[in-house]
Amino acid sequence: MADNLSDTLKKLKITAVDRTEDSLEGCLDCLLQALAQNNLETSEKIQGSGILQLFASLLIPQSSCTAKVANVIAEVAKNEFMRTPCVDAGLISPLVQLLHSKDQEVLLQTGRALGNICYDSHSLQAQLINMGVIPTLVKLLGIHCQNSALTEMCLVAFGNLAELESSKEQFASTNIAEELVKLFKKQIEHDKKEMIFEVLAPLAENDAIKLQLVEAGLVECLLEIVQQKVDSDKEDDIAELKTASDLMVLLLLGDESMQKLFEGGKGNVFQRVLSWIPSNNHQLQLAGALAIANFARNDGNCIHMVDNGIVEKLMDLLDRHVEDGNVTVQHAALSALRNLAIPVVNKAKMLSAGVTEAVLKFLKSEMPPVQFKLLGTLRMLIDAQAEAAEQLGKNVKLVERLVEWCEAKDHAGVMGESNRLLSALIRHSKSKDVIKTIVQSGGIKHLVTMATSEHVIMQNEALVALALIAALELVTAEKDLESAKLVQILHRLLADDRSAPEIKYNSMVLICALMGSESLHKEVQDLSFLDVVSKLRSHENKSVAQQASLTEQRLTMGS
Repeated sequence: MADNLSDTLKKLKITAVDRTEDSLEGCLDCLLQALAQNNLETSEKIQGSGILQLFASLLIPQSSCTAKVANVIAEVAKNEFMRTPCVDAGLISPLVQLLHSKDQEVLLQTGRALGNICYDSHSLQAQLINMGVIPTLVKLLGIHCQNSALTEMCLVAFGNLAELESSKEQFASTNIAEELVKLFKKQIEHDKKEMIFEVLAPLAENDAIKLQLVEAGLVECLLEIVQQKVDSDKEDDIAELKTASDLMVLLLLGDESMQKLFEGGKGNVFQRVLSWIPSNNHQLQLAGALAIANFARNDGNCIHMVDNGIVEKLMDLLDRHVEDGNVTVQHAALSALRNLAIPVVNKAKMLSAGVTEAVLKFLKSEMPPVQFKLLGTLRMLIDAQAEAAEQLGKNVKLVERLVEWCEAKDHAGVMGESNRLLSALIRHSKSKDVIKTIVQSGGIKHLVTMATSEHVIMQNEALVALALIAALELVTAEKDLESAKLVQILHRLLADDRSAPEIKYNSMVLICALMGSESLHKEVQDLSFLDVVSKLRSHENKSVAQQASLTEQRLTMGS
C-alpha cells in the first residue's frame, strides 16, 4: 500500500503537469482509496510530496476531475495539521471560484473542502466572507434545494459563518430569511429542522434579519411546532418545542419585529403567546412570560396589556411557582411585571390589582436573579406612589430583607437594587414611620455608603433620602449618621472636583439639614466646610452657586 501510494504521488506530479485526464482520474481514485483506509498517514505523505501546490492548477471548472481534486482536499483538511498547508498552497481562491459551478458534485466537494480548511478558524472564515461567499451560498441554497447533501453543506457553512459578527450584514442583504423559512416548511425530520434552527438562532440576533424572518413567515412555523409538540413527552419533541419557543422570544427582542407582531395587541401571534402563560408546560410558561416582557418595551404596549388583564395572568403564573417554583419562570414573570409597571398610568392599576402582595411572596427566595427582579418591580411600582411607598416602607420583614441584601457583596445587582429601593421608600413616602423602620432595621449606614457610589444617579438618590431623614427624623437617625461618618463623606464629595453639580448641590442641602443636631453640627464645625463651600459660590452651575451662598450663611450663623 505504502509503495503503491508513493508511486501514485510521483505519477500524479507528472500527470498534473501534462493534464492527461484519464491517468489523472486514476491517480485521484487511488488517493481517495488510500485516504479512506488511513487518512492520517496518507495526508502526511501528501504533505511531504509537495503535491498540494499542484492542486491549485487542477481546480478548474472545465475539468472532469475537479470534483475528485476537491474531494481529496476535503479529506486531507479533516486533519488540523493539513489546514495551513492547504492555505499556503493557495487553494482557497480557486475553491471559492468553483462555488459558481453548475455541477452539483463539484459544488458539494468544494463546499466540504472550504468548510474543512476553515474549520474553527475565525480569520479564514472572515476571509471567505470578504471574498463574497455568503451571497453565493444563499443563491446555491435556492437553486439546489432539492439536493439534500448540497442543502446540508450550505446549512453547515451558514452555521459556521453566522457566528461571526461581520457576516450578519452580508446575510441581511440576501434573501436568506426567505430561503430558510421555505426550506424549514418542507422538513419532516427532526435532525433537519434542528440544523436549520442552528442557523436561525445566530442569524436572529441581528435586528434586520429578525424582521426579515418575521416577514418570511417564520413565526407561523414556530407557533405550529408549539401546537404540535406541546403535549408530547418524546425527547425530540420536547427539544423542538424549547428551540421554537426560545427562537420566538428572540424574534421579539427586535423593536420593529416586536411591534409588527404586537399589531396593537390584536395580533394573532400576541394572542397565541398569551395562551402560553396559563399552560401547564414550564417551557411555554417561561417563553410566554419572556415574550410579554419583550412586548412591554414601550409605554403604549404596556398600557394596552395592563388594561386587557395581563397582570392577573402573570400573578396567577407566579402563584403557581411560589413553593419550590421554577426559578426561570419566576424571573421571567417578574421581568414582565417590572416592565409593565414603568408607565405612570399603570402603577396605581397594578397596585390595586395586588401586584405588591404577589411579588412579596418571593422575599424568601435565595436566588439572586429572582431577588434582582423582585426589587426592580417594587421600585417601579412605588415611583411617585406615596401611599404604596409608605405601606411597603413600614413592612419590617421587607426592610430587614433589604438591609440584608444591601450586604450581598457577591451580587452587585441585588446590592444596588436593594439600596435604591431603600432610598425610594423614603423619597416617595416622605414618611416618619418609614424612616423609623429603616433606622431600626439598620438601613442608615447603607444609604450613607450609597452616597459614595460610582453611579451619579445612585449617589443622588441616597443624598435626597438622607436629606429627608435629616429634615424629618434627625434625632432618631443621629447616632447612625455619626457612626457611618456621613459628615466626612459630605466633605469629601464637596471637595472633589469630579463630583457632579447635583451631588454638590444635594450635599450642601444635607449639610444645612444636619445642623439641627448638636453632635453632627460639631462635626461640621471641626472640618473646614466653610473653605470648601465658599469656593463653590463661583461654581459655573447657578443652582450650586446659590446653594453655596445659602450654606455659607447657615455655617456662619451656626458657628
